[in-house]
Amino acid sequence: MNKAITFILIFFVTNLYSQRFIDKKAEISFFSEALIEDISAKNNKVSVVYDVETKQLVFQLNISDFVFQKPLMQEHFNENYLESDRFPKASFSGIIGELNKISIAKGILKIHGESNEVKVKGSLVKSNDNVILDATFTIQLKDYNIKIPKIVIYNIAEEIEINVKAKLKEI
Repeated sequence: MNKAITFILIFFVTNLYSQRFIDKKAEISFFSEALIEDISAKNNKVSVVYDVETKQLVFQLNISDFVFQKPLMQEHFNENYLESDRFPKASFSGIIGELNKISIAKGILKIHGESNEVKVKGSLVKSNDNVILDATFTIQLKDYNIKIPKIVIYNIAEEIEINVKAKLKEI
């Protein structure tokens, strides 16, 4: 009986001291450099959770929350390319290296209904009660079954640069 109570107490104490961090307004932006036109957009409504103990890192965002400089680009992005009515969310779930170092996050990136394993290099720094995350990586549109019509092949790059910035607070 005493062993069972001891086990339960240890379980609850370790869960109480597990450090978890969250940001509901992280920023993900992307940039497409093409021959005719550069395209960029930002999403400041990205949810991020990081668990220090397990090193688990999870992102989730609504595709329709990306904002473009030109409204027509935003409309085409949502209706023709990312089909945000059919595939409303994108996510990442993986493991990241140590705090206060340049780290590699390895996990599954899901966009447009397609999931691919990715490795992303970035920094993860603890500052006071926050964890600051900063990363840049590229993806290939074909890996996520995002098709570019031939008529606009020179307007949209096949490789897209993605930037991630988050300031996670301890919960």
